[in-house]
Amino acid sequence: MRKLKLDELNRVSVDEFKAQEKLPVAVVLDNVRSMHNVGSVFRTGDGFAVEQVCLCGITGQPPHREIEKTALGATQSVNWTYYADTVQAVEQLRSEGYQIIAVEQAENSVMLNNFKPEAGHKYALIFGNEVNGVSEEVMARIDTCLEIPQFGTKHSFNIVVSAGIVLWDFFAKLNF
Repeated sequence: MRKLKLDELNRVSVDEFKAQEKLPVAVVLDNVRSMHNVGSVFRTGDGFAVEQVCLCGITGQPPHREIEKTALGATQSVNWTYYADTVQAVEQLRSEGYQIIAVEQAENSVMLNNFKPEAGHKYALIFGNEVNGVSEEVMARIDTCLEIPQFGTKHSFNIVVSAGIVLWDFFAKLNF
């Protein structure tokens, strides 16, 4: 087996990316403190062609050296908006027809493997702060809470791992 060279990957240009059909998902970062996590979410969002990333509260914004270190240019391809408050982002997205979904461990959460996104719907996936998770203020405004099943001794995944798992799940369920 031979690894493909970069010029064999047939990657689209930034302009082509912006014009292509998107996964009907907005990723919302609720006070994410690590710039590396922010950049990695951009890169993951690019990989799954999400509609947008919403950066909220203390979440860092491009251009920033630490974000670019992991984003590898994805801040240029993925549309993003900054909101001083996550609730403001949630209300804006709701007004645009997005179903508001927290990715969190909570009472009455739905296990990710049991959730079936529907074609024709738009979803706003909220990922919380590395220590405190999605804020209580935001949790009071969600439509659904998804939980990633876990079987080890740790109580959570890193935010970027969570974003990768959930975005792949949505992509697979909506496209296969």
